[in-house]
Amino acid sequence: MTSQQPAPTFAELFTPKFITVLKEGYGLRALRADAVAGITVAIVALPLSMAIAIASGVTPDRGLYTAIVGGLLISLLGGTRFQIGGPAGAFIVLVAGTVATQGVDGLVLATLMSGVILMAAGYLRLGTFIKYIPYPVTVGFTAGIASIIFASQLKDLMGLTLQAPEPGAFVPKLEAIAAALPTFSLQAAAVACTSVVIILMVRRYRPLWPNLLIAVVVAASAVALLKLPVETIGTRFGGIPRGLPMPRLPDLSWQRIMTLAPVALSFALLGSIESLLSAVVADSMTGRRHRSNCELVAQGAANIASSLFGGFCVTGAIARTATNVRAGAHGPIAGMLHSLSLLLFMLLAAPLASYIPLAALAGVLATVAWNMAEKNAIGTLLRGSRGDAVVLVTTFGLTIFHDLMQGILVGFALSALLFVHRMSQAVQVQGALPAQQLDLPDSVGDHEQGGYAGGPLDRDIVVYRISGAFFFGAAASVGAALDRIAAQPKAHIIDFSAVSIIDSTAAITIEGFLRRAKRHGAAVYITGAGIAVRRELLTHGLREPGVSYRESVAEAVADARARIARQTS
Repeated sequence: MTSQQPAPTFAELFTPKFITVLKEGYGLRALRADAVAGITVAIVALPLSMAIAIASGVTPDRGLYTAIVGGLLISLLGGTRFQIGGPAGAFIVLVAGTVATQGVDGLVLATLMSGVILMAAGYLRLGTFIKYIPYPVTVGFTAGIASIIFASQLKDLMGLTLQAPEPGAFVPKLEAIAAALPTFSLQAAAVACTSVVIILMVRRYRPLWPNLLIAVVVAASAVALLKLPVETIGTRFGGIPRGLPMPRLPDLSWQRIMTLAPVALSFALLGSIESLLSAVVADSMTGRRHRSNCELVAQGAANIASSLFGGFCVTGAIARTATNVRAGAHGPIAGMLHSLSLLLFMLLAAPLASYIPLAALAGVLATVAWNMAEKNAIGTLLRGSRGDAVVLVTTFGLTIFHDLMQGILVGFALSALLFVHRMSQAVQVQGALPAQQLDLPDSVGDHEQGGYAGGPLDRDIVVYRISGAFFFGAAASVGAALDRIAAQPKAHIIDFSAVSIIDSTAAITIEGFLRRAKRHGAAVYITGAGIAVRRELLTHGLREPGVSYRESVAEAVADARARIARQTS
């Protein structure tokens, strides 16, 4: 018997890692490591936060608000040591669509509502279920998002001028971009290409240098010095403010809340998936373990606070979290210092952001999109099983051409059906033959080896051995196997010792077999059933005296022999 682990307490589930780190002892060396890591991540997050905001259809300052306020609370309250929060590329599609249909105020309210949903999910301890999202689904929708992000940057990459607002849907977007090709700007394309080349070259030859920031600084300097006719943050948005706005609540009318409820659910689901995937990545890099439900609560609080300051969806960012780990962070204070560094930039250097060319930020997001798509994983899944390939392609196609959440839900449903099919194939029924005692060594008991197999000794006793997870997916095939009996024996023995689980459909299948056996006057024995399996069978009417329960096949055979002997005497 193995002793069960006691259920974790509320404190064990929801104590932030920040508190855990402080309890362990926090000294000057740890602070120095966190300061270096925090500044390093802030250098990466600065251009990325503005680029994601612009691609999402809002002003660049809202991306910084999201990273500062949301990132601070994720590190302060979260269940991981190294999580870095902020705006994420995965949200661009959903955020841009929400802004186009509901406006910025609708986006802010949906963000607040998603925060409430995330906090409720955390306190209801639903975080553990996020890990059941199948791998082909995550790869498929991530690749779909990456494709949409890249398509959304084509306009600024080529400096195109559209005659109408850029469509949100993938195909109409490409059509509008194709129609605007005559407005191609060589200068903008040159700035974008230069930015991409700098990012790739710095990443290859100086991997510890901040490649994104270097590319943006070089591009901004070139545009300013050469006076290139390229659109910048200043020309399109008028720059960014120096500091955070005052917090305020969005419109909380009931009609508005009901309209935005599906959007908020989408934000919450994607945010939970993205943040917990990021936490798993950090765990794999450090050997630590995160608290998933505590992390969801922190994500919820961060989204609520972000919305109050005019920000939008905040989640754990995989690339920035990995950068934080590689930079040698000790704990959550690194993430908090990352947020404070971004705030310091807004307070002291906000005017410099006006010179940043949009083509350079488009180049940043183009490389982000390229890195998001897991090319090796896609190739492996396509070369693997046909079922996984179908799930991947379906999720990818629905994400691009229809809707992100529909892609996730349909992909999950297909994966579930595929799992049921595979599990049903793993269930086997062995036997349907007369019982014969095995010639076993004296040291081996009948109960250990089953004790009986097909043979000529007992023609009136048939032994069946079911193995695997006996559930609704396998019930039909198992029922058919039980019904295929060449002769009508006087006793059936069904061995459940290799059955790990059983559900109501399977129990009803056995109950139907029992009724058919009784019509022929045959006895039915069930052996080796564990506590959970026996409870399910009893619940569905398989009780004494209609069916007899025995510990082993040998014991059931002995009882069946005695019963047959009494009937024939």
